[in-house]
Amino acid sequence: MKFSIQVNEGPYQHQASDTAYQFTKAALAAGHEIFRVFFYHDGVNNATRLAVPPQDDRNVSAQWSELAKENDLDMVVCIAAAQRRGIMDADEAKRQGLDADNIADGFRISGLGQLIEAGIESDRLLVFGA
Repeated sequence: MKFSIQVNEGPYQHQASDTAYQFTKAALAAGHEIFRVFFYHDGVNNATRLAVPPQDDRNVSAQWSELAKENDLDMVVCIAAAQRRGIMDADEAKRQGLDADNIADGFRISGLGQLIEAGIESDRLLVFGA
Protein backbone atom coordinates (compact mmCIF):
# COMPACT_ATOMS: atom_id res chain seq x y z
CA MET A 1 0.00 0.00 0.00
CA LYS A 2 1.16 3.54 -0.72
CA PHE A 3 0.81 5.94 2.21
CA SER A 4 1.32 9.64 2.66
CA ILE A 5 1.69 11.08 6.14
CA GLN A 6 0.65 14.52 7.38
CA VAL A 7 2.22 15.70 10.66
CA ASN A 8 0.44 18.67 12.30
CA GLU A 9 2.13 18.83 15.71
CA GLY A 10 5.59 19.80 16.88
CA PRO A 11 8.10 17.29 18.16
CA TYR A 12 7.77 17.97 21.88
CA GLN A 13 4.29 19.41 22.42
CA HIS A 14 2.24 16.34 21.51
CA GLN A 15 2.76 12.65 20.76
CA ALA A 16 1.58 13.04 17.14
CA SER A 17 5.07 13.43 15.67
CA ASP A 18 6.41 10.39 17.54
CA THR A 19 3.39 8.34 16.48
CA ALA A 20 3.76 9.45 12.84
CA TYR A 21 7.46 8.58 12.95
CA GLN A 22 6.81 5.14 14.45
CA PHE A 23 4.01 4.45 11.96
CA THR A 24 6.21 5.50 9.03
CA LYS A 25 9.06 3.33 10.25
CA ALA A 26 6.76 0.32 10.76
CA ALA A 27 5.05 0.77 7.38
CA LEU A 28 8.42 0.83 5.62
CA ALA A 29 9.58 -2.25 7.54
CA ALA A 30 6.39 -4.05 6.46
CA GLY A 31 7.15 -3.31 2.81
CA HIS A 32 4.70 -0.45 2.25
CA GLU A 33 5.62 2.65 0.28
CA ILE A 34 5.66 6.14 1.77
CA PHE A 35 4.91 8.59 -1.03
CA ARG A 36 5.48 11.72 1.08
CA VAL A 37 5.60 13.02 4.63
CA PHE A 38 4.08 16.52 4.81
CA PHE A 39 4.70 18.72 7.84
CA TYR A 40 1.98 21.31 8.41
CA HIS A 41 0.89 23.76 11.12
CA ASP A 42 3.14 23.30 14.21
CA GLY A 43 4.43 20.10 12.60
CA VAL A 44 6.93 22.23 10.68
CA ASN A 45 8.88 22.53 13.94
CA ASN A 46 10.03 18.95 13.35
CA ALA A 47 12.21 20.33 10.56
CA THR A 48 14.53 22.55 12.59
CA ARG A 49 18.16 21.53 12.87
CA LEU A 50 18.67 23.87 15.82
CA ALA A 51 16.70 21.97 18.47
CA VAL A 52 18.95 20.56 21.19
CA PRO A 53 16.94 18.24 23.44
CA PRO A 54 18.49 16.97 26.68
CA GLN A 55 20.86 14.02 26.29
CA ASP A 56 18.36 11.62 27.88
CA ASP A 57 15.56 12.63 25.49
CA ARG A 58 14.97 11.70 21.87
CA ASN A 59 15.93 14.09 19.06
CA VAL A 60 12.83 13.92 16.91
CA SER A 61 14.21 16.08 14.08
CA ALA A 62 17.31 13.90 13.85
CA GLN A 63 15.15 10.75 13.87
CA TRP A 64 13.11 12.04 10.92
CA SER A 65 16.29 13.10 9.08
CA GLU A 66 17.85 9.68 9.56
CA LEU A 67 14.70 7.86 8.45
CA ALA A 68 14.51 10.04 5.35
CA LYS A 69 18.14 9.35 4.49
CA GLU A 70 17.83 5.59 5.01
CA ASN A 71 14.63 5.30 2.97
CA ASP A 72 14.88 8.17 0.47
CA LEU A 73 11.73 9.78 1.88
CA ASP A 74 10.23 12.94 0.44
CA MET A 75 9.70 15.12 3.52
CA VAL A 76 7.99 18.40 2.69
CA VAL A 77 7.53 21.36 5.02
CA CYS A 78 4.66 23.77 4.27
CA ILE A 79 6.21 27.09 3.31
CA ALA A 80 3.50 29.31 4.83
CA ALA A 81 3.53 27.46 8.16
CA ALA A 82 7.33 27.39 8.13
CA GLN A 83 7.66 31.13 7.53
CA ARG A 84 5.31 31.89 10.44
CA ARG A 85 7.46 29.76 12.73
CA GLY A 86 10.91 30.80 11.50
CA ILE A 87 11.83 27.61 9.65
CA MET A 88 13.89 28.52 6.58
CA ASP A 89 16.00 26.78 3.99
CA ALA A 90 18.89 28.68 2.40
CA ASP A 91 16.89 29.88 -0.60
CA GLU A 92 13.95 31.11 1.46
CA ALA A 93 16.21 32.81 4.00
CA LYS A 94 17.98 34.66 1.18
CA ARG A 95 14.66 35.63 -0.42
CA GLN A 96 13.46 37.02 2.92
CA GLY A 97 16.71 38.90 3.57
CA LEU A 98 17.71 36.71 6.50
CA ASP A 99 21.30 35.79 7.32
CA ALA A 100 20.77 32.12 8.26
CA ASP A 101 18.73 29.01 7.60
CA ASN A 102 17.76 26.27 10.00
CA ILE A 103 16.15 23.42 8.09
CA ALA A 104 17.37 19.94 8.98
CA ASP A 105 18.77 17.46 6.49
CA GLY A 106 16.17 15.51 4.57
CA PHE A 107 13.47 18.18 4.75
CA ARG A 108 12.48 20.52 1.93
CA ILE A 109 10.17 23.51 1.82
CA SER A 110 7.28 23.63 -0.64
CA GLY A 111 3.60 24.51 -0.85
CA LEU A 112 0.23 22.94 -0.17
CA GLY A 113 0.16 21.59 -3.71
CA GLN A 114 2.53 18.89 -2.46
CA LEU A 115 -0.07 17.83 0.11
CA ILE A 116 -2.81 17.71 -2.53
CA GLU A 117 -0.57 15.61 -4.78
CA ALA A 118 0.19 13.28 -1.87
CA GLY A 119 -3.52 12.73 -1.32
CA ILE A 120 -4.09 12.00 -5.00
CA GLU A 121 -1.09 9.72 -5.50
CA SER A 122 -1.46 7.66 -2.30
CA ASP A 123 -3.86 4.92 -1.33
CA ARG A 124 -4.19 6.52 2.10
CA LEU A 125 -3.33 9.92 3.59
CA LEU A 126 -2.93 9.60 7.35
CA VAL A 127 -3.08 12.73 9.51
CA PHE A 128 -1.30 12.84 12.87
CA GLY A 129 -2.28 15.66 15.21
CA ALA A 130 -5.12 18.14 15.25
